[in-house]
Amino acid sequence: MANSILNVPFPSNEPVRMYEPGSPERESIKKKLAELMAEEIEIPVVIGGERIKTGKMGECRTPHDHSHLLGRYHKAGPEEIERAIAAAKEAHAQWSSMSWESRAAIFLKAADLLAGPWRDTLNAATMLAQSKNVFQAEIDSACELIDFFRFNAFYMEQVYSEQPDSQPGMWNYVEHRPLEGFVFAVTPFNFTSIAGNLPSSPALMGNTVLWKPASSAVYSAWFILQLLEEAGLPKGVINFVPGSGAAVGDPVINSPELAGIHFTGSTSTFQRMWKQVGANIQKYRSYPRIVGETGGKDFIFAHASADLDALVTACVRGAFEYQGQKCSAASRAFIPASLWDEFTEKLVEQVGQIQMGTPLDFRNFMCAVIDQAAFETITEYIDEAKSSKDAEILCGGGYDDSKGWFIEPTVIVAKDPSFRTMREEIFGPVLTIYRYEDDRLDETLTLCDEGSPYALTGAIFAQDREVIVKMSERLRFTAGNFYINDKPTGAVVGQQPFGGGRASGTNDKAGSILNLIRWVSPRTVKETFIPPHDFRYPHMDAE
Repeated sequence: MANSILNVPFPSNEPVRMYEPGSPERESIKKKLAELMAEEIEIPVVIGGERIKTGKMGECRTPHDHSHLLGRYHKAGPEEIERAIAAAKEAHAQWSSMSWESRAAIFLKAADLLAGPWRDTLNAATMLAQSKNVFQAEIDSACELIDFFRFNAFYMEQVYSEQPDSQPGMWNYVEHRPLEGFVFAVTPFNFTSIAGNLPSSPALMGNTVLWKPASSAVYSAWFILQLLEEAGLPKGVINFVPGSGAAVGDPVINSPELAGIHFTGSTSTFQRMWKQVGANIQKYRSYPRIVGETGGKDFIFAHASADLDALVTACVRGAFEYQGQKCSAASRAFIPASLWDEFTEKLVEQVGQIQMGTPLDFRNFMCAVIDQAAFETITEYIDEAKSSKDAEILCGGGYDDSKGWFIEPTVIVAKDPSFRTMREEIFGPVLTIYRYEDDRLDETLTLCDEGSPYALTGAIFAQDREVIVKMSERLRFTAGNFYINDKPTGAVVGQQPFGGGRASGTNDKAGSILNLIRWVSPRTVKETFIPPHDFRYPHMDAE
């Protein structure tokens, strides 16, 4: 195939399965759930393809039943990180020189494996370890990760195809080299698709990677790694190093070989890592690429002309799907006085219909939050609202951690727009709503713009087109993903590239060509066919 110019198949989004009662996919996923529930696995550190057991153990428990142990995992420390850096360096030469078509084939194969025989495994693992209902798992660990693999391969071809012009007598071209060194991928608990994309997108572009998954999602990450191995990923390209932030992160950031960081997680962690990189900047062979998506205080802003039923549904789905544990989740809403009474009545009615419990019961819309630390943080916000004169609980507010970490979908009414739950990221099933007077629209738009340091997602609801134009322009810098008459969650690869600015991250748009170009270092080449043989220029022929 050395004389072929190949094209990656044009990608289309993976169809979402609905798991209706009586459907074959429903029966199949339930069988896989029972299978995974019946076994307890041991997860190693993986360096250069070698399974390593450190003996320093962590646990994988189901959040909805924290007495149930899915498995245990071995933690990496400074010694394993040193070995992983060496393995990544050793693998770099061969991997970075492999043809791009061969690298693409690995991830296209991974997509087909996930769409077929691996689908139930990844979905079931995500349901159990991260307490997602079947639909939330399907759109995440199956469809979105499949899309990442397919669309990234397609965008890679576009990156390599972008070439400069050439004048007569010369040929100009650009080689898109991988970075020198390794990329450190730090992935979150809430999206299995992000956990798969953050290490694989730099790897696709010829880089080698150290991958630290979130401690609460090591279980599903382990299955992703096995999927990639089955797809043909060579040893040492992605090294799997679960462990504590300090034990893994500090030696990684101290390494002169660090070439990039691909991060999704908390704003505070990302800022701390950036500071560490800055302090070490003279150590590195090159300036590390830093790509991060962090927190959000995402909003829904309604105008008096809004479709009320659509607005209410967007608030419920946007705030409470996956227990509000999405960086894009609706966390604050601005509602005009003219809609307030009917809106709150309909909102309380819909929230009251939400069922909560184990993901094994497919009737449940909500399940448990991820762990005890999250439970305590979220309930602290709820308790503050209960005791404050500046807020009241409209509905919900209950919680119980006796069996699992369950928190009711909670709606807080803020009397003060600067109340804490209107400003700070909560990352749980808590929506704070604020009532504004209809004639104070401009002032309230300013409150929305300036009331939070984040700028990830946001949504406006209005039927009046002049108002839509005005609100969109006024809120232009408040969100990297902006929605008109829709909830602020559910970005689809290839349709709404995801990422935000301000304190929400570097806005490098995962699942797009914009992200992939961060993982290459271009080399411009000029070849002159007939070079000059004399230093003199024509203007020098006369005084």
